[in-house]
Amino acid sequence: MKTYIHFDEMHFYAYHGVELQEQVVGNNYSINLTLQVNFEAAMSSDALSNTINYATVYKEIESIMAIPSRLLENVAGRIITMLQTRFPKIRGGRIALYKENPPITGKIDRVGVIIEW
Repeated sequence: MKTYIHFDEMHFYAYHGVELQEQVVGNNYSINLTLQVNFEAAMSSDALSNTINYATVYKEIESIMAIPSRLLENVAGRIITMLQTRFPKIRGGRIALYKENPPITGKIDRVGVIIEW
């Protein structure tokens, strides 16, 4: 059995971007995150020790989002590195990190990066 934990549309306000205005004014960001975690034991034990703590994952991501970066690629990479280091039960996953209202001429809702590992 493959089991996953999914975080749908986490929202953050942060200061990522190549342009100076993005670094000063900031922007809204959203993250969709799916983590492959074997939590079959938690299904019967009802014990947190057999899975990962969702609130702790969120807080760790929030702390990384608070560190300014020029590129979304860098932010997503730092999130993956933290997840792999801090939560050894994670076997893989998929992150989609989006910048809402990007400074691009034309009509676009958001732009982002997607990484699977």
